[in-house]
Amino acid sequence: MTHPNRPLSPHLQVYRWQITMLTSILHRATGIALVVGAFGLAWWLLAVAAGGDAYASAAACLASPLGRIALFGFSLALVYHLLNGIRHLLWDVGWGFEIPELYRSGYIVFALTVVFTALIWFVALGGAA
Repeated sequence: MTHPNRPLSPHLQVYRWQITMLTSILHRATGIALVVGAFGLAWWLLAVAAGGDAYASAAACLASPLGRIALFGFSLALVYHLLNGIRHLLWDVGWGFEIPELYRSGYIVFALTVVFTALIWFVALGGAA
């Protein structure tokens, strides 16, 4: 029943990537990452409550290279999602709908995400001591 000459719906390959598309996709992806990270946070809190060996095991897991990568990814997702959420709140009050402002605020969110995540990790690794 399919017609071989029918055009397909436009998809990501058809559209030229724009920062507005990228910020929307990343906002959704970081939201999913934060849900997964929330389960990791719950696991860590349960280990803290259990104490002793459970906490030692969780701490060792999070201190491993893979654990550090997961923590870095979680913090990056958290910072991006927060900043882009603030951007969306500003849109809700009517600020920033002009195309130059959309692009500027998107680049600002990306830049501040990198800066704030780097600051968090600098402090967490004892850089401010």
